Amino acid sequence: MFLADFHIHSKYSRATSKQMDLECLNFWAQLKGIKLISTGDFTHPQWFSELSKKLEPAEPGLFVLKKEYRKNQIENVPYIISKPETVRFILTTELSSIYSKHGKTYRIHNLIFAPSLKIVEEINANLGWEFNLKSDGRPILGLDAKDLVKRIMGISKECMVVPSHIWTPWFSLFGSRSGFDRLEECYEEYSKYIYAAETGLSSDPQMNWRLSALDKITLISNSDSHSPRRIGREANAFNSKMSYNEIKDILKTKDKKRFLFTVEFFPEEGKYHWDGHSNCNVSLPPKKSKAKNDICPVCNRALTVGVLHRVDDLADRPEGFKPDNRIPFKNMIPLEEIISDTVGVGVGTKTVNGKYFELIRSHKNEFEILLNVSGADLIKTTTPEIAQSIINARNGRVEIKPGYDGVYGEVKVKNPKIKKKEQESLF
Repeated sequence: MFLADFHIHSKYSRATSKQMDLECLNFWAQLKGIKLISTGDFTHPQWFSELSKKLEPAEPGLFVLKKEYRKNQIENVPYIISKPETVRFILTTELSSIYSKHGKTYRIHNLIFAPSLKIVEEINANLGWEFNLKSDGRPILGLDAKDLVKRIMGISKECMVVPSHIWTPWFSLFGSRSGFDRLEECYEEYSKYIYAAETGLSSDPQMNWRLSALDKITLISNSDSHSPRRIGREANAFNSKMSYNEIKDILKTKDKKRFLFTVEFFPEEGKYHWDGHSNCNVSLPPKKSKAKNDICPVCNRALTVGVLHRVDDLADRPEGFKPDNRIPFKNMIPLEEIISDTVGVGVGTKTVNGKYFELIRSHKNEFEILLNVSGADLIKTTTPEIAQSIINARNGRVEIKPGYDGVYGEVKVKNPKIKKKEQESLF
């Protein structure tokens, strides 16, 4: 089994860490347990130059960082990788289409997958004639999403176009403020090339299962990370060969034998799960906002309709419906957040870092700790409280405050007060 994260951003995207370079991505992917990671931002000229210089071919359509650029220690990280593993990179980018159609403005984000640097060069040349690719790692194109798919498929049918975070209000396929009600309305005759979609941080597969129209779509989950520590906060677990065409075939066929599960945020932690108005500190579940006609009770302006509300509007199935061909999922809280909640100090502090890397040294990587290591083994390498918190998070024993209108939600593990008998139960 291996884990893949197909959506990240480089240091050339706005509001992104300067550490989002290939060296740091290669380092942190090993700590997280990510075997296959996106390059992100391949349309940016400087980033494409770095990709061409520092990557070399591995399996067909995948790449590895050249040995001279690999590091077993990164500045400001108190950890040395003693047994390095080879991380693969896959060529992807996110493009923002902002355009008018039928008298309305749409803002759609799409992930583009490419099988080779040569194909990327052709995509960049095609788009670069008309749009400013230097402006941002995720450039804005005044191009209909349908026409974007037409262009990409015209360059190579081996490419993939995957709608990004499909429920986000402002920039997505089904967004309440800037999207469509049906996939076919957006991509028209080119919908046949859309066979996967990204659920985004504010939704999980179970919410998407309420739409029968998505049964034919393979749902994937990615971090959309802007900093190295956040890669893999959502990911995809595969049991297959590693190659570009293998990944493409799995997504195209929705093969449950090779696509094992997705790793998900608790969707309430996403910035747009509930409806709300951040300026007025108002957050509401869909039933309450619908009762108020989606108007803010403080300022009487329109609420930002969140993902849960939007799913409910478009759904043709009840909550809890489970289609037969579904890919399973597992909710997860990042390890640093679990430790922070338990010890009562912030992420990034010396205390949290110390306990985080102590666990990594003992159990290989973060995903192994979050998904697999037993309570009995955890308690040998960390405090009983942190061990119990990891088990609690794994089993969904959490306290939740949903996010809204750009404000992240809070999902905290129930803070354990460990008694002797409970310690024994961990074994």
